[in-house]
Amino acid sequence: MSSPRKLEKIGRSFRDNDKEDREDEEKGGFVGKVKDFIDNVGDKIEEKVGFGKPTADVTAIHFPYINLKKAEIVADVLVKNSNPIPIPLIDINYLIESDGRKLISGLIPDAGTIHAHSSETVKIPANLVYDDIKDTYRDIKPGSIIPYRIKVDLIVDVPVFGRLTLPLEKKGEIPIPHKPDIDVEKIHFQKFSSEETIAILKLRLENKNDFDLAVNGLDYDVWLSDVNVGGADLEKCAKIGKNGVSYMDLPITFRPKDFGSALWDMLRGRGTGYTMKGHINVDTPFGAMKLPISKEGGTTRLKKNKEDGGSDDDDENEVS
Repeated sequence: MSSPRKLEKIGRSFRDNDKEDREDEEKGGFVGKVKDFIDNVGDKIEEKVGFGKPTADVTAIHFPYINLKKAEIVADVLVKNSNPIPIPLIDINYLIESDGRKLISGLIPDAGTIHAHSSETVKIPANLVYDDIKDTYRDIKPGSIIPYRIKVDLIVDVPVFGRLTLPLEKKGEIPIPHKPDIDVEKIHFQKFSSEETIAILKLRLENKNDFDLAVNGLDYDVWLSDVNVGGADLEKCAKIGKNGVSYMDLPITFRPKDFGSALWDMLRGRGTGYTMKGHINVDTPFGAMKLPISKEGGTTRLKKNKEDGGSDDDDENEVS
């Protein structure tokens, strides 16, 4: 049989446990009541004062500048603040990825303030350097188009709610441009004299990109037999489909006597070496671009018009 002392200890233990359970319940109930009170106060303040969570959306992606080296990217984020006081943008984190692979990321601290009862567009700039991503991901080639996903975290500080993170994202495509290939297929005389010759360059342009190019202008300089025959800055219109070819006529003026004996080799059909350098201005689905054009070590032939003594056979001369 248990002794009275043992029974007394057991009874005291049960009483102590019951007391602790009641204290825990009372403590939990108290904490819960405090939390409910704070939530209710917050709801009342939000209801009376009009505080609410701001909203945001990535409304557009722009490419203000694209060349063969980099693309400037700007994301427009529309932030709406319905609160009666300004809301500070503490930080903006952004990430641009392609097929789950990171292309670029960054942080913009202290990004400004959204005024009370207003909507403002916040611009997030980023520079995508092509060499960096081509060195990292060897399957990304010039002339291609790659998919992208931009992820943005807006971190704001709102009364009552505290610090909030607004996650956003948008998908699209980024071009990796390739410069066009050029060839001067023929040079047609329009006017020939010893003092001044006016000719037309028959220029072949090949688009090496997976997107269309709408040419609206170009500048160029031309060398024939190592003699600079000048160039021009012209407004020219031509559309070159993706991976397609187009032709343009470009005027040049030069003095034959500057060539010496090389001119007679050209006229006898022996061909002449040429170099051409310049740029073409194009519109693309991604915005305007200024792409370089260049060809060194090419060979072409002169063709005189029939009234100047030329023949149809001259049309068969090709570039090499």
